Amino acid sequence: LQGVARGVKCQHDTMKAFLLVSLLLVAVTLPNWFGSSAGVLADVNGIKGVSSSETDTDTVAREAQAMSSTGFSAAEKKLLQESGEQHVFQAEVNRLMGLIVNSLYSNKEIFLRELISNASDALDKIRFQAVTDPSALAANDKLEIRIMPDPDNNQLHLFDTGVGMSREDLVKNLGTIAQSGTKDFLGDLDTSDSDSLIGQFGVGFYSAFLVAHTVTVASKNNADPKQHVWESSAELDTAFTVSEDPRGDTLGRGTQITLHLKEDSAEYLQPQRLRQLVHKYSEFINFPIYLWESHIEEREVPIEDEELDEEADAEADAEDSGVEEVEEDEDEEDEFEDYEIIEETVWEWVLVNDVHPLWTREPSDVSEEEYNKFYRAIAKDSEDPLSYTHFRAEGDVDFRAVLYIPSSPPANAFETGADSARGVKLYVRRVFITDNFDEIIPKYLSFVKGVVDSSTLELNVSREILQQTKALRAMEKKIVRKVIAMVQELAQDDETYEAFYDDYRTFLKLGAIDDAANRDRLVKLLRFTSTESEGDYVSLAQYKERMQEGQDQIFYLAGESEDVLKSSPLLERLVSRGYEVLYMTDPLDEYLTGTVTEFDGTKLVNIAKEGDLHLDDSEDDKERDEELAEEYKPLTDFVKKVLNRKVTKCVVSKRLTRSPSAIVSSGYGYTANMERILKAQALTAAKSTFMAPRKVMEINPDHPIIAELRARIEVSEDDPDAAVIAQVLYDTAALNSGFSIDDPADFATRIHRMMALSLDLDVPAEEADEALDEDIEIARDEL
Repeated sequence: LQGVARGVKCQHDTMKAFLLVSLLLVAVTLPNWFGSSAGVLADVNGIKGVSSSETDTDTVAREAQAMSSTGFSAAEKKLLQESGEQHVFQAEVNRLMGLIVNSLYSNKEIFLRELISNASDALDKIRFQAVTDPSALAANDKLEIRIMPDPDNNQLHLFDTGVGMSREDLVKNLGTIAQSGTKDFLGDLDTSDSDSLIGQFGVGFYSAFLVAHTVTVASKNNADPKQHVWESSAELDTAFTVSEDPRGDTLGRGTQITLHLKEDSAEYLQPQRLRQLVHKYSEFINFPIYLWESHIEEREVPIEDEELDEEADAEADAEDSGVEEVEEDEDEEDEFEDYEIIEETVWEWVLVNDVHPLWTREPSDVSEEEYNKFYRAIAKDSEDPLSYTHFRAEGDVDFRAVLYIPSSPPANAFETGADSARGVKLYVRRVFITDNFDEIIPKYLSFVKGVVDSSTLELNVSREILQQTKALRAMEKKIVRKVIAMVQELAQDDETYEAFYDDYRTFLKLGAIDDAANRDRLVKLLRFTSTESEGDYVSLAQYKERMQEGQDQIFYLAGESEDVLKSSPLLERLVSRGYEVLYMTDPLDEYLTGTVTEFDGTKLVNIAKEGDLHLDDSEDDKERDEELAEEYKPLTDFVKKVLNRKVTKCVVSKRLTRSPSAIVSSGYGYTANMERILKAQALTAAKSTFMAPRKVMEINPDHPIIAELRARIEVSEDDPDAAVIAQVLYDTAALNSGFSIDDPADFATRIHRMMALSLDLDVPAEEADEALDEDIEIARDEL
């Protein structure tokens, strides 16, 4: 008890000491805490006492000393702005005109497109004005464009009855490069129909100097009582003149452009050439375009009096000479003897743009006959299209389109040269831009015909090149999806789609290979024949519906034709077990299956390649296969030694039931069909070993020939007949599996000798011994 008491007392003393030390620490540090708090409060009160102006001044000073990302401080940048002199960019105008005329456009024929577009804008402007002021059309209520070649004077005239230009407009619009009157007009315009206006850049007019050495413009505007003439020559570089037209008001309202053509531009005086350019670039302009052209007419004209006098003199001379003429009965006398038929050239105005832009209308307002007629006009096809779609897209880019699938693919659809054009034409505000572009229509859809017209697509100044923009990619995506939707609609009718697929399957397969974004959609549209379809087409979806229970692979075999594939030994076990195998007979199928390796989660398996075919074998079957592989290992090793480098290995087959042997490719090698395709290509290297077929020989253990060969090998591996049999088995298996044999002459010799022996023919001893010795020697060398 005394010990316990002493322990308790010790603990009590320790606690007292700890409490005493703690009180001392608090007493020492407490004043410092209060002092710090007071200092903080004093600082806060001091800050509150500083004025906001003093704070801002300090902040500005600190920021002024800080360096900016340009390398100048804020203060230095301020000094630069205050002391700097402002200048306007200068341009050497004659050099600028030279660039516009000689470098901006790649093809000088586009001058007509640009001038017609300007005329169309002028007509649109007066049309807009007439909406609120009908008197604007008082001088001439016809809105039209006329083109008149003048070969005698080497001039080309273009007339329009548009808004025209006053003197000030001529100086401002034609005298200032990159001054777009249309753009200024749009700035003041309040209408939803402004997309019909074409001009953007203010340089199209100067394309006239591509073909003309002098340009004369006469124009009359309603706001100007007088008609004025603007004129400039390419030789004068920067000079132009504007004066009052001495002829007076000959136009009423509108503009006349006269091009004094260069010597190398005489072709643009030919009406046929002008008609061609209008059809190419401006066929869908909103206003009628008339061309002054000629044709030959026959007509009857009375014979002139002088000719009658000459005939009378000739009759008198005949009478004087004593020649009697046989008089015809007056009843038989030609009552038109005083007339003759002559041919004369007649010039007249002919409408050249009689095809209207059908895509600008709502689809519900267009009949099927109108769609077919429009297709025949733009595609120059005598047959109606197989399908069509008409839509408008809005979003990143606004455009309208009418697209067609022809009844048969174009003959030049697979041309890949730089000049190969697509069947779809791109227009911007109804002005043709190009039909040679991969940015919107991929190559595998080159068979599609139609028109795409955008009012918001960005172009370069020459209107010949598309700028790579996000909007362009959005346009491509929408167009491709619409075309695929047309094909999907055709696929709803098996009979119609079968006819379509016969002609267009190559395009769809190319798309499945190249277009990763739409690959799943395109693969669903592919069709193949199979071991179960009896010649009819089968889709991959239909194949999956018919798959056996437990089957997790889609089997296919590629080859030259369905008839060849039907006799392939590689099908034997699969067909006997009731598995369906797809036939792929297009050369493109080999490339397709290299890209499309599965469908809807199910792997596609080429049965011509080495690999495990999941045939839902029982455990007994698997055990038997293992036993046979071990039992026939001496024979497979022997065959590999005999064939040496011809095969990578020899194995017991799980595919064969009737044939003694077959050849398959290794998992990553070329198949027999791919080897055939490559050999047929002109540019394939003759002795190229890259990805050459790695052949695997499979033998059928249940076949009598294999059983006999095994028995011979068990007796002696030096049996020369066994080596010869192995060689013949390889050659026949290669041919039967689609490969070409290595030495046709040697193979033929063996077959001839076997034929002679089977027919009990006497083979000359020397020939027989020579052939046998040759086979033995080959076998020994390879062993």
